[in-house]
Amino acid sequence: MKKITLLILAFMSLNLIFAQEEEAPKKWKRGGNIGLNFSQSHLSNWAAGGDNALNWQSILNYSVNYAYEKNKWDNSISVALGYSHLGDAKAIKTDDKIEINSLYGYKAAENFFYSLAFSFKTQFTDGFDYKNDSTNRISGFLVPAYITLGIGMEYKSSSTFSINVAPVTGRVTIVNDQDLADKGEFGVDPAEYDENTGIKIADGKTSRFEIGAKIAAILDIKLVENVNFNSKLELFSDYLHNPQNIDVDWQNLITMKINSWLNANISAHLIYDDDITIRDNDGNSGPRTQFKEVLSIGLSYKL
Repeated sequence: MKKITLLILAFMSLNLIFAQEEEAPKKWKRGGNIGLNFSQSHLSNWAAGGDNALNWQSILNYSVNYAYEKNKWDNSISVALGYSHLGDAKAIKTDDKIEINSLYGYKAAENFFYSLAFSFKTQFTDGFDYKNDSTNRISGFLVPAYITLGIGMEYKSSSTFSINVAPVTGRVTIVNDQDLADKGEFGVDPAEYDENTGIKIADGKTSRFEIGAKIAAILDIKLVENVNFNSKLELFSDYLHNPQNIDVDWQNLITMKINSWLNANISAHLIYDDDITIRDNDGNSGPRTQFKEVLSIGLSYKL
């Protein structure tokens, strides 16, 4: 929770600094929302069986955008953290995300901008392979983390659609856990071992650099009154290693506004990265399509 608080305070501090720019108040646009979604059930002497349950999810989405003459600078942060508590069992994580994006654009022509795009992605807390037990740690803060920086061109037709094509993009993958790095998780080089003794002679790399191309497309539209659809698709190809294998990150969110403080949300997140190995119930490992869907109803406050 300390990491969540620090991130929120840092972004709010940035917002306050911008708010003090009185010379041209229309250059900056700020906004977002913070929410808490939950569901709960309690059973006592329930003949049909079952157990007490509590599920909760906290979210924060906020943006600070600048536009003046030929320059624009779009910044956004999106964080989420959720857990499920079933009976007396240990809480299970159901959602965890930190994503920061920043894009500077210089107008080249109508609706076209030369762009420099930055992104940072990781998560707050440890993740476990719950198929086996809750002690097998497979991820955590900066395990992994993805940092990208790319130069390209953005097309932005309106506030509802934009696409950024960056043919020169560097991406750094960080695995801040030596045990997982030794296994070569998330595409880093694994540890080296002596063929005869099995003793480790070189640690696995805790980072990996890639150079390639990235495409990021964003669609944000109103479907009907009080129902909004947001979709973000990111594609990345590494020029140096299997460029034909495209990494896919596709996030979708439908927000249904019930009233000024109550929302219902449906989110779907699809990821494919051939550098990430997934183990199935039979113990087989390999790259697989990852998918997550969340339906939630809860409180929301517009910032």
